[in-house]
Amino acid sequence: MSKPLSLARLLLISSALSAPAVMAQTAIDSAPASGVPSASEAADAQTGSVDVSIPGSDIVVTGRRTNNISQAAPQVVNVLSAADIKRTGEGDIAGSLQRVTGLSVASGGFVYVRGLGDRYSLALLNGSPLPSPEPLKRVVPLDIFPTSVIASTLVQKTYSPNFPGEFGGGVINLTTKAIPVESYLEFGIGSSANTETSGQLGYTHYGSKSDWTGFDDGTRDVPPLLRQAIGGGTPFPNIDRADLRAIAMQFQNSNTSVLQRTNSLPFNFSGSLNGGTAFDIGSDARVGIIATASYSNKWRTRDNLQQASLDVAAGAGKNYQQISTDNQVTVNGLLGVGAEWGDQKLRWTNVYIRDTLKRSALAIGQNDGQIQGADYMAQQTGWYERQLIDTQMTGEFKLGDASLDVRGGYANSQREAPYERDFEYVRTNNPIDLVGDRFVNALNRQRGDAAITFSDLNEDLWSAGWDLSYKFSPDLSATIGYAFTDTKRTSSRYELHFDATNLPVGAQQMRPDYLLSDAAILLYDIGLLEFSGNYPVYDAALRTHAGYAQVKASLFPGLSFDAGVRYEKGRQSVTGVDVYNTGITPFNQIRQEYWLPAATITLEAAKGLQFRVSGSKTIARPQFRELIAQPFLDTESNRFYRGNPFLQDSELWNGDIRAEWYMGRDERLTAAAFYKKIKNPIETFTTITDTYAVTTSFANAPEAQLYGVEFEAQKYIPLDGWNSDFFQSRRIVLIGNYTYTQSELKVSAGDTTVPYSYTTGPLPAASDYFVDGAPLTGQSDHLVNFQIGLEDTDKLSQQTLLVTYSSPRVTSRGPNLQPDIKEKPGLTLDFVARQAVKLPGGVNSELKFEARNITGRKYQEFQEAGGNKVFYNRYKIGTTIAASLTVAF
Repeated sequence: MSKPLSLARLLLISSALSAPAVMAQTAIDSAPASGVPSASEAADAQTGSVDVSIPGSDIVVTGRRTNNISQAAPQVVNVLSAADIKRTGEGDIAGSLQRVTGLSVASGGFVYVRGLGDRYSLALLNGSPLPSPEPLKRVVPLDIFPTSVIASTLVQKTYSPNFPGEFGGGVINLTTKAIPVESYLEFGIGSSANTETSGQLGYTHYGSKSDWTGFDDGTRDVPPLLRQAIGGGTPFPNIDRADLRAIAMQFQNSNTSVLQRTNSLPFNFSGSLNGGTAFDIGSDARVGIIATASYSNKWRTRDNLQQASLDVAAGAGKNYQQISTDNQVTVNGLLGVGAEWGDQKLRWTNVYIRDTLKRSALAIGQNDGQIQGADYMAQQTGWYERQLIDTQMTGEFKLGDASLDVRGGYANSQREAPYERDFEYVRTNNPIDLVGDRFVNALNRQRGDAAITFSDLNEDLWSAGWDLSYKFSPDLSATIGYAFTDTKRTSSRYELHFDATNLPVGAQQMRPDYLLSDAAILLYDIGLLEFSGNYPVYDAALRTHAGYAQVKASLFPGLSFDAGVRYEKGRQSVTGVDVYNTGITPFNQIRQEYWLPAATITLEAAKGLQFRVSGSKTIARPQFRELIAQPFLDTESNRFYRGNPFLQDSELWNGDIRAEWYMGRDERLTAAAFYKKIKNPIETFTTITDTYAVTTSFANAPEAQLYGVEFEAQKYIPLDGWNSDFFQSRRIVLIGNYTYTQSELKVSAGDTTVPYSYTTGPLPAASDYFVDGAPLTGQSDHLVNFQIGLEDTDKLSQQTLLVTYSSPRVTSRGPNLQPDIKEKPGLTLDFVARQAVKLPGGVNSELKFEARNITGRKYQEFQEAGGNKVFYNRYKIGTTIAASLTVAF
């Protein structure tokens, strides 16, 4: 680290520590802007006024005399209101959730609950499921949800039958904004800079003129001749070479293959527009409309060390240094219409999210598994579109002592990755080689390569459900319900490599766009080879039916229970589409029926002090991508993944015991212990060839167990006792939580597993892939979150220092029983300040300042043995400084 950068970070830390007093002195005495909450609204997260929409949404236990949701709910829940989310300063929900006890966020916005991987987390929107635009995940990456569209976020860690059975670690329910209290209009702009990216060197490629919008202008559309060849059902080896040349000549060339060096990358930019209104109809009806729209344009450059090894103790056999630049453009929109009359409510929510990543990467390094002593130069360009469209309707109806909740929704997610381009040039450094001192590409896969890949994913999800509740007495109520989901996905991937049989030495030295120009393709007879496999297209489907019943009762004052059972039937299938008319259609299916009981007993020992005991059974199904035997490049880890059609469901038995002390309206102290036993947990494992080609796949381990403890504290210290008018309305905010988790795989003699490479014969021993006692992938032993801040309870003025720590966690089992591949998240220090200010003309506004990763934490993913470390990924994250202004009218 350079001295100027170290000094800058020290100044940031000192500024963060002193800023509360400085910022507070600029506070104004005006009322907060409409739509911009005051600091006192932070308490909404712990009161019944928070808008939470979930199946069977009456979560307040009968007989409790409290509006505190966390205290009154029959299950273990945390609720983040819009004000809580704003305090963290995060621009997306994933960032805010990592502040919740027991939650951590992995790269890409996937939330881990209690050290379990994202597969054990369930994300809902207004109580309805969402498809994922990520081909490797069925869970939605929550970083694509801007905080501006969310009214509250509920995290429930103990299972109740009104939720889907796929509830391993917890459920995260996002409730969108509905009817505004009053009409408002907000406009926001913001900008940020990162020390490793902004104003620094990076690489870009042109693509198309509309890339800045997140939409391609048609430049990257699949060429007509390729579309015709794909639809014709003829295998590429059977297509005439002249026709293959014609296809290759239709590809966009220089726009997608010329990498440009940019000496100074731009700063990040974002803008948003939010508005809402409500009006009365008749004597008791009210209708509200809310609409939001936002745009952000972010850049990220990583100077990344990437290694691989067949023997970690002996050091790395593959060693590359890669510089990659990602330009992420996100466009979001929400339109919501709500109606209320008496106790009846209707909510119609429409969400549109489009997240596009434009990637340019250049790497140079050595690979001992190929040509000894040679240098390899690899170039990658890509365009990845993620899009989610969701529309859903929910209704809540009160009929005397009965209540009926109904919901229905349709969602479509798409992911398109056209023109993923890979080039590899080789410099042999051999003195007897005529061009040994130059990088060449012979287009023969031994001494250079060029590939182009087209991927497409489309998923449709229909869902519906209802809940009927009846209150028999103030101390007894019951709920019955039904839920249905139908998900269908089509995923295709065509990987083509350019092929030259005898490319002249002079032509081998040409840069990518000249090498694949129309003239070169014709002159040197450059054709195409297909590496897509026999089944480049897969169909996947999942249909579930569920019925459930719950009873909530207060046996006597201070003792209550919530118990129920869910019957869930699921049919999940993956089918290889026979596009080449081979007469063989691979088909894999999982058909299972489950009874999933759950019970929670709560004892209120004294005012504000209560104890909970809960137990349940839940499941975890394989994700579609984990079942599809189709390779996929994960741009975050820069590794290929391949699915395993032999995966089976996992079954979980869960136990939780907890003590909670609610000292005041906004204050609490909790301690808990939890235990989980998992049958057939799905684990990631890595394979590596003698040429250091690394692939990650999935397999069922025999069994695993997980246990741990967690602590949470929230305390407010009023400062009105200080002899100063400045502190009369201010208070210190202290929020902290800690989770300790231990997990281990159980592998015994005779246990077997089925990897994706299995064909026939005896099943492989599980001990060939998993080590007894090894921790689960994605599990950190220690998770720490701490916030200390100063806030004004009368007007918007908040200054918060946030500390997050996650201990190392396994990302994948090591290849050939080598040490596991681990990630070291480490400690992150952030500072967020929010301040109400008056603009000319008396316009209310909010000014926000953020400093992220002040200490300059690095990203590290590695294997370690014999005193050596092999880094699969190591790069500096950098420190980010951001400022934004929101104006309310």
